[in-house]
Amino acid sequence: MDRPTIDDAARAKARDFVENERQFQLGFLPTECSNPITATLEEDFRRSTKAGVQCLQRGDRQIAITMRHVFASAAFESLVADIVRSVSAPTGRIVFSGCGATGRLSILLESMWRDFFHRRAAELTADEMSLADRAASIMTGGDFALIRSVEFFEDFAEGGRNQAAALKVGDGDTFVAITEGGETSSVLGSLAYAAEHGAKCYLVFNNPTDLLRSHLDRCREAIDNPRVTVIDLYCGAMSVAGSTRMQATSSEQLLCSCALEAALCRVMPRFANETSPDYTAAFERLLSGLESEGGRAGLVAAIDFERSVYEAHGLITYLADTCMLDLFTDNTERSPTFMIPPIRSSRDAALAQSWSFVKNPLYPTERCWSGMMRRHPRCLAFTSEDARRLGMPQRFIDSPPAIGYSDLLTYMIGNEPAPERIKGYSRAVAVTLTVGDRPADFLAAAERLAAAWPERVYFHIGPEDAGDIHIAMPIAGSPLEVWKHLVVKLAFNCLSTGTMVSMGRITGNWMSWVSVSNKKLIDRGIRLLVELGGIRYEEAAERLFAAVGYVERNDWGGEDPSPIQVALKELFEEKDKENGK
Repeated sequence: MDRPTIDDAARAKARDFVENERQFQLGFLPTECSNPITATLEEDFRRSTKAGVQCLQRGDRQIAITMRHVFASAAFESLVADIVRSVSAPTGRIVFSGCGATGRLSILLESMWRDFFHRRAAELTADEMSLADRAASIMTGGDFALIRSVEFFEDFAEGGRNQAAALKVGDGDTFVAITEGGETSSVLGSLAYAAEHGAKCYLVFNNPTDLLRSHLDRCREAIDNPRVTVIDLYCGAMSVAGSTRMQATSSEQLLCSCALEAALCRVMPRFANETSPDYTAAFERLLSGLESEGGRAGLVAAIDFERSVYEAHGLITYLADTCMLDLFTDNTERSPTFMIPPIRSSRDAALAQSWSFVKNPLYPTERCWSGMMRRHPRCLAFTSEDARRLGMPQRFIDSPPAIGYSDLLTYMIGNEPAPERIKGYSRAVAVTLTVGDRPADFLAAAERLAAAWPERVYFHIGPEDAGDIHIAMPIAGSPLEVWKHLVVKLAFNCLSTGTMVSMGRITGNWMSWVSVSNKKLIDRGIRLLVELGGIRYEEAAERLFAAVGYVERNDWGGEDPSPIQVALKELFEEKDKENGK
């Protein structure tokens, strides 16, 4: 096998990125920087899993400090009031738009709204039941991206505009654009369309507003738009540098789910006694539960268990029902964040299996997809002409991504047998997950499906003493089950990240095993080389593009290494040679 070579092609690509993609060079943003309060993350996990968990959890406490001010703000009250007006009018909707982690959050928020009407149908009038369809979401790349990232789509504002147009966003709607860093082009494109067509518009992000305005033209246009209300949730850098699926998306989930619930309780006041009078205090109680002795002990056990399975080259298949969307968000984001195999379609038999997967033991796959979202999935029929019109790279024009509804159904998330996740693996584990309650029908179905696996584990989150792995903590109820979804989000952020740290896929508190599937991630990889290698940005770019070429021209058996790791290894070996080591 050859070695990475900084040839003319790598130099040309590096020069083009450095000179022409300045709008994607984001090192000035706090969400892209290292957080000093978790600087010892790698070292802490080496000492003990518990020390590592304690380090990771420090970042979540930053959220509560910010959100107390946000919940008391005029902007939050305006958002709740606009949602009420939209869903109280004859045809208005609340529409969420996001990309990647925030796109998956947008789908989750819509499903939480719809699920309330499904769960509480016996208590509602026919007119009230009609409100179930008043929530909608836009996921960059369509709902297919829930289960597998659709690379490069986020770089194109026109794609976001097209998806907003397809949903007919306009007058009477309340539109909430969610972007962790505040700069995602596709999300800003959907926001621009919504504003132009008369929707009440909000832009939610997690970086200082002035920084975004002063550095990025596309952000300035959105922030300065008089039709857009900005809600800045800046709460510091992420626990893992650049991993905006952590505190950024968690704070956005807290904000938007509480706004939805507050609006619901104003439209149907009889449910107001079920919601918290102080959202920040309720969130702080949730954090305290996860930080308690029983909470941390469960997280430690879960991390140690997952690591033991993966280190033995085994697979984990989670069995879940009500928290399927939450788990898919975590599972999907593990792949680009830590450069592990993505969730695999049933037609891709030659590709490596994802280390972790989720199935619902109650229903077959097609019913699972609709049941999980509480509506029919919205996928894109993407063509070569669409790719050409957006100005995508030639490979997308030659071979447009298969991201339609029929493609989504090839991901077998239902109760079908899964011998491909069992046979030939030293460890194959079915993990039954329950959160809060423990429905008898689900547990019986999970037991039937799990019988095919040689190893079975029961994982429970909640106060009841149950499970082989138990995160022991109370979970407050609420109409939209806000706290149930948030505890799964925070617990699995810690679980999946902690597992990867303990397996050596984090350097310091930087993601050093990461995909470079879009321009933001390319910049992130370059900056990591600068930070850890002590070299100039331009040289780091050349080394990264050389590593990308090296990875692409070699066969890795379905588990490609991270180009960043390849470039780091080459750089450190050169430095050791220079120093005579």
